[in-house]
Amino acid sequence: MNKVKHLIEPDDLTNSEIESLISKGMDIYDNPKNYSDVCKGKIMASLFFEPSTRTKFSFDSAMIRLGGNVIGFSDASTSSTSKGESLADTIKVMSFYSDIIVMRHPKEGAPKLASMVSEVPIINGGDGGHQHPTQTLTDLITIKRFKGNITNHTIGFCGDLKHGRTVHSLIKTLSRFEGNNFILVSPKELRLPEGLKYQLTKQYGTKFTEVETLDEVMDKLDVLYMTRIQKERFFNEEDYLRLKNSYILTNDKISNAKANMIIMHPLPRVNEISYEIDDDPRSVYFEQSRMGVFVRMALITTLLEEAK
Repeated sequence: MNKVKHLIEPDDLTNSEIESLISKGMDIYDNPKNYSDVCKGKIMASLFFEPSTRTKFSFDSAMIRLGGNVIGFSDASTSSTSKGESLADTIKVMSFYSDIIVMRHPKEGAPKLASMVSEVPIINGGDGGHQHPTQTLTDLITIKRFKGNITNHTIGFCGDLKHGRTVHSLIKTLSRFEGNNFILVSPKELRLPEGLKYQLTKQYGTKFTEVETLDEVMDKLDVLYMTRIQKERFFNEEDYLRLKNSYILTNDKISNAKANMIIMHPLPRVNEISYEIDDDPRSVYFEQSRMGVFVRMALITTLLEEAK
């Protein structure tokens, strides 16, 4: 049996592999009928130990659109883990019942552990505040579609940059591509972790500009990536209540933005993007969610092909 390849974090993929997945996802988007039965007879185990709407159903939709089948759960209380079974045992058994496993887990590192015992490819659907590699692929294919490439952009990340695993994964990956610059917009309490900034600076020479208001940088941005203030990551409610309305994007806020800037968001949103923004042609966050299905189709077919 060939060594099974897993996707636990974006660093598991080379730049050329990322670009290949994006190209394949774009081809699936343009020609979905060509891929409608490429996974016929295959089974994907969808194991979500933590609630998710977009990621779980995006993966399930991807596999079904490829002609495959889906088994699994969206509530860990309905699995044998509620009886005390270890994660390793659950994954070992499920890898006998399926051809590929997608899992989300609240504990950082759980997908890595799963990859050490699984007989089939493991895809990390998000682990705690650590990594969310397929959201990164979703973000990259969206930038590619609307901006034409994933290089030489000024990208503004706004909101909870401390806890946002989607931000951490995306900024690490975009740093690997030529000419991207980053403007970080957050309250002091929610800044990008110093350890991550140090790592990116040392590894890629990444440079950051940090500000606390969108107004001072809006006209410079090619991509604005908004994020939710994540209530579930705060240790006390008082801090959350103080910071939850730090950024609310309105038509006035983007009045001096570039005409071809795009506004992204991993969703779900709370109130950080006003509903009036939805009608602005620069808003692509719903299309971003849609593109996630196609790049996940590309990932599933690629990992299954490599596992033969």
